[in-house]
Parts: sequence; structure tokens; C-alpha cells
Amino acid sequence: MSEPVIRAQGVTRTFTTGPHPVPVLQGIDLQVLAGQTVSLVGRSGSGKSTLLHALGGLDRPDAGQVWWGDWAVRHEAVGELGRRRNAHLGFVYQFHHLIAELSAEDNVAMPLWIRRLPRAQAREQALHALAQVGLAERAQHLPSELSGGERQRVALARALVTQPACVLADEPTGNLDRQTADQVFELMLRLSREQGTAFVLVTHDVGLARRCDVQWHMNQGRLQAPEEEA
Repeated sequence: MSEPVIRAQGVTRTFTTGPHPVPVLQGIDLQVLAGQTVSLVGRSGSGKSTLLHALGGLDRPDAGQVWWGDWAVRHEAVGELGRRRNAHLGFVYQFHHLIAELSAEDNVAMPLWIRRLPRAQAREQALHALAQVGLAERAQHLPSELSGGERQRVALARALVTQPACVLADEPTGNLDRQTADQVFELMLRLSREQGTAFVLVTHDVGLARRCDVQWHMNQGRLQAPEEEA
């Protein structure tokens, strides 16, 4: 059996809006194995994105613990947290968050520059990542010169260029038309199979979610298997 690449135990998060605290995550237990695709679906406000942020070390839980591999995420270790995040995780969002002034190649190379990889090596790996998502010929184009689907594929290449153990994707197809969304989603599944990279995908699209290895529904801050839904 594969080892977990990311794991949460007893993760709780409460926000205070106005006079009353709002519990968003209520004792979440979750593990994601190497190469596994996991979907999170649920209504807006059910806690999907908050859970993804906790898994990615972008938000500190009030209680509970997250592990990346065998490393317990420690928010007080800011430098180490950033280095381990860069090494272990990739991120894709609903909006691509590409830097407008940089080419597709340079956008993809950015995480490697953060690692202080030599420019020539970063360029080689960025071009390889773009080729994997079918955009080798668009490497020198700016985001404004790419279609919505192409920009999202560049974002996917950026997430994968560091060869992370797991990619966390928050509504990665939510801003795309149906045909393009299907193409980008299928690309994620194929790359997961080929590279052994785990994916955790937040989506409103139940049809896409069902194509993942494991499906979870968020309901009032708790995880439920689909058959547990009332």
C-alpha cells in the first residue's frame, strides 16, 4: 500500500464574523496516498477551500495536525515551511494567477527560481513541463496571448514543474467552458497516472468529481462519503 503524501488528523478551524464564531472545519481526518486523485465537493461555504488551505499550510488550524509525508507542518518554522511547501506541493487555482509580464516559460520556471536553480536548468525543466501539457510551442507567449484553457494548462505545468508529491487544486476548471474544463480535467488525471502525483481537487462539478479515485463531500465542516449523504 502506498504511503500517505499528505494527511490531516482532527483539523478544526473556526472563524469569527460578527459576534458569533462560525465553525468551518470540525475535526477533519483525511489521508491522500501517492498517485491518488481525491475530489472534494460541497456547497459554497461548506469548508472545501478552507480545508485545502489547511492542507497546503496556507492557513493554521485551530486544532489538529497536518503532515506532508512524515513531516508535521509547523507554522512557526516559516522558512522551513516555505521550503518544504515548494518541494512537496503544487497549487492550481480557479484563476490561473500567471504573471502578466512573463512568458509562459518564465511563469512555469518561477518555482524553480525560488529554489535558486540555475537559469539554464530551470528553463529546461519548464519547457519539459509545458510539453507535458501540450504547450511547448507557446512557451514564449504572454498570458494575454493565450486562451483561458491554455492559461490554465500553463498554471498546471507550473504546479507540476517541481515534481511535487501532491497538487492541491481549488476549482481548477471553474472558470472554463464545459469542453475546455473536460480537457483540462482529463489532463490532470492523465498526468497523475503517468507521474504518480497525487491530486486533491475542490470542485462544484459532481460529474468531474466522480472521475477521481476517491470522492468526499463537505457538509457543515465535515467530510462524508457520497453514500453517506442524506
